[in-house]
Amino acid sequence: MKDRGIRKLVAVLAGLAVIYFGTTGRSPEEGGGLSGGLVVLALLASLLVWHLTKPGGDAAK
Repeated sequence: MKDRGIRKLVAVLAGLAVIYFGTTGRSPEEGGGLSGGLVVLALLASLLVWHLTKPGGDAAK
């Protein structure tokens, strides 16, 4: 159960990092808001981290 909490935390942090670096790289003329594409990219990054940190069930046997 502890692993699941850590997986959630890492996945959320990955999504927040994508949003942070996606918004700080813009110039003031472009606007400072979130675009839909950036939100989708953050969601995909979170899902990728969730999938990659999944523990293997048969490795311990």
